[in-house]
Amino acid sequence: MNWLEDFLTLAVTRNFSRAATLRNVTQPAFSRRIRNLEYWVGATLIDRSLFPVGLTPAGESFQRTAQDALSVLRVGRDEALGFVPKIEEVVSISASHTLAVSFFVDWHEQLQNRLGNLKARIVPDHVAGCVDALISGNCDLMLAYNSPLLPTLTDIVRYPSIVLGSERLVPVSAVDDAGRALYSLDSDTPQPYLCYSSDSYLGRLTALIIGRQNLAARLNFRYECSMSDVLKRGALAGSGIAWVPERAVRDELAAGRLVIISDDSHTAPLDICLFRHAEHDQRVAERIWQACLTAEDETLEPDQPPAGGVPEKG
Repeated sequence: MNWLEDFLTLAVTRNFSRAATLRNVTQPAFSRRIRNLEYWVGATLIDRSLFPVGLTPAGESFQRTAQDALSVLRVGRDEALGFVPKIEEVVSISASHTLAVSFFVDWHEQLQNRLGNLKARIVPDHVAGCVDALISGNCDLMLAYNSPLLPTLTDIVRYPSIVLGSERLVPVSAVDDAGRALYSLDSDTPQPYLCYSSDSYLGRLTALIIGRQNLAARLNFRYECSMSDVLKRGALAGSGIAWVPERAVRDELAAGRLVIISDDSHTAPLDICLFRHAEHDQRVAERIWQACLTAEDETLEPDQPPAGGVPEKG
């Protein structure tokens, strides 16, 4: 199954390096797995003479087989375990950990108000894992961040997306008894820094900000985690500076327990996007998709003012 998922990821991205990153493996290991699949099939599936790489005629033929095989295996597994007695009535949504915590519940409630009873299975994961689930057909929809500084799948026509809302990735600090930030990005002394794992989406986005603003010498690494909620709790405890999605700390900012410690130059824009596979038409997922597309004068994003409709990205 890993080989098939590797192959489908490469078929979409047409780039070994990007596909390896999405699959969370090194490029040499990823290349070996693709070779092993080709040996097993008995045919060359990838045309490596092209840039970006393409599928051979055998690869084009095998792509549908790989998708169908993974879909049948997963449905069979879920039915055997009794998880999905009526698969058409439950929509499976993969979501980044942060969006699962800070966005999904309110968004689901508003969808229910619009569509009626809506059965959903939310599967939190890191962004690479969510992308894997979408590409391999292991979920019907995906909630993930996307930034113009670091696109996810918004540039791939096969995976259309809708922007549900926007926010920022911001650096925050706890405050002292007088309400002043404990840490500053302008300090001459290196400040304690709580960071994401380097292979996570928000980790790579934060690294872009740090590199763009030449902040590396001002930050003193304390610990890392791929989950924003862990970094938020560390920031609240006074352990250091953390870059977190603004929505994830809105209550703490409003209460004055955390403060944003920079201007916009040290932040990054974040879109909250709903993705789907263009070739899949699960009934409940289609209802959700159409509801988001037709929200012309209102937004399904919780606690945000109307933004003049919900545009679709291709």
